Amino acid sequence: MKQLWAPWRLEYIKSADEEHGCLFCAAAVGGDDAERLVVTRGEHAIVLLNKFPYASGHFMVAPARHVGEYGELSDDEVLELHRLASAGMGALAALYQPQGYNLGWNLGRIAGAGIVDHVHLHVVPRWAGDTNFMPVLADVKVLPEHLEDTRRKLRDAWPR
Repeated sequence: MKQLWAPWRLEYIKSADEEHGCLFCAAAVGGDDAERLVVTRGEHAIVLLNKFPYASGHFMVAPARHVGEYGELSDDEVLELHRLASAGMGALAALYQPQGYNLGWNLGRIAGAGIVDHVHLHVVPRWAGDTNFMPVLADVKVLPEHLEDTRRKLRDAWPR
């Protein structure tokens, strides 16, 4: 069994409780989509890049409404969240040809959620050999593309 290790995220997880406001709510209300890394918006959910990605193209889908428990999502929200994840996987496939994906809900701090009070789905594209010695030896994650470029490309490739 292979494991996906992300030790650089520990700093983010430790500081997540110190953040003011909710980044998903801030992104949902609008503002500069490029600054907030918003890729696209639906009626009930938004898609934004992860500022601390596991891989290039790592995005998150969150309900526009502030919801802390998965069971409190409406049927419309659940459906749109998963439809947006599916559409995003199509856009990633067209742009980057990943060999696989990790999709995950980290519900609760103990499950790895950096933000515990606004549920969100992670979509992480994966390639053979996409983890290497850099995070282990140098505490560095090498990403081949800037987040702004990834956001723009993914937004433009998103199925309409």
